[in-house]
Amino acid sequence: MAAARDARRLTGTTLVLATHNPGKVREIQELLAPFALTVTSVGDLGLPEPDETATTFEGNAHIKALAAATASGKPALADDSGLVVDALDGDPGIYSARWAGPKKDFVLAMSKVEDALQAKRAQDRRAHFVAALALGWPDGHLETFVGRVYGTLVWPPRGNHGFGYDPMFVPDGHTQTFGEFDPAYKHSISHRADAFRQLVASCFANR
Repeated sequence: MAAARDARRLTGTTLVLATHNPGKVREIQELLAPFALTVTSVGDLGLPEPDETATTFEGNAHIKALAAATASGKPALADDSGLVVDALDGDPGIYSARWAGPKKDFVLAMSKVEDALQAKRAQDRRAHFVAALALGWPDGHLETFVGRVYGTLVWPPRGNHGFGYDPMFVPDGHTQTFGEFDPAYKHSISHRADAFRQLVASCFANR
């Protein structure tokens, strides 16, 4: 991650979100609301999703940010995030979305996680979410920020808020799942919020 004093500032008024995931678009748009930006997504622009061939969250965020920035000619913000389960040797990890299948069925994905834990008879239900944010420019410049939030998995899932694996994740110090939290509160403590605070301090200062 670049130090704040070295980071390139976002000076324009338009930002492209490099995701087709409506849950991520909604959450990132809400985080960006105070910054007087015109925000659109690659889905709105009809741009394709690049192949995510990297082996890390940061690497896949880089791929998506640069693809969107190059195709749109505008700065682009990409998020690559996922659930890392200790007892599953880090799975689903960077493949968190793939565990949901082509229909992005996260009820299915959560069931797969629970089935894998049961198959291992795992007593350890510790897990954490990771979010890597990459801000890319059409000239190829990148700034990257990584956030994490730690907690425990529960079953059955609880709550209808959030998206992805949120209904089975209870962050440390709480009794509710991310799926039960008021969205505004979740935004304040999530892995994405952690990465976003770093992004704002480094690249959005003085906007």
